[in-house]
Amino acid sequence: MRRRHLLGAGLGLMAATATTRARAFGEEGAFNPRVLLTGDAKWEGARLRAPARWSDELARRTSAPSRVQPTVVEADDKELLAEPFVIWGGATDVPALTSKEVAMLKRFFSLGGIVLVDDFDPDKGAFGKAARREISRVLPENGPLAVGADHVLFRSFYLLKRAVGRIQGPAKLEVVVRAGAVQVVYSSHDLLGALATDSSGASTLEVIPGGESQRELAIRLCVNLGMYVLCSNYKDDQVHAEHIMRRRGGK
Repeated sequence: MRRRHLLGAGLGLMAATATTRARAFGEEGAFNPRVLLTGDAKWEGARLRAPARWSDELARRTSAPSRVQPTVVEADDKELLAEPFVIWGGATDVPALTSKEVAMLKRFFSLGGIVLVDDFDPDKGAFGKAARREISRVLPENGPLAVGADHVLFRSFYLLKRAVGRIQGPAKLEVVVRAGAVQVVYSSHDLLGALATDSSGASTLEVIPGGESQRELAIRLCVNLGMYVLCSNYKDDQVHAEHIMRRRGGK
């Protein structure tokens, strides 16, 4: 599988509208795969270091700016609005979002924010079902659509035939699209599980059924998601599209 040296059609259209005054987000515009916490949830366990690996893989493979130490944000915290991307992951049912959490997430989406919903135990599917229930309260007018290899998420850097994670799962992702842009991605694949490492950087969770070749494809899907985030609009500004295009054009 080869790398793609031009952005997919959807990202190319975004880049074409970039302004020379594009404003950076976060730490010098770095990709920050923040973990979203709701209720009294804590970020701990086997996937603790997975977001940092995601940042590292994106930076090494694309030269895109990425946070060395991704952050954690609570759904009712104003810091949620500071950057365009969060990962909401889990393995079990979650309590209903509070009214403050719903309101903050509505604001986040209104600014163009993107949420990856990552089910860590897709065979049971309890978390994915609960997340869909709660996001439908935030975005009641928009339901999920299944997308496959012809969608920009599968072509924004690598050309991918299907979605995989720690679990092979369904070939397609589900997305919620608003104003022509993806704002929610539902994964029944445990993407963070495929990225999980120990303190030495070694992968810790077995990838089923495809082993290390499947892990590589899961990492490539994460890179594609990261590139989509970096080339999306947030707070009505184009973010780093020209910079990324220049860096990629030199490969």
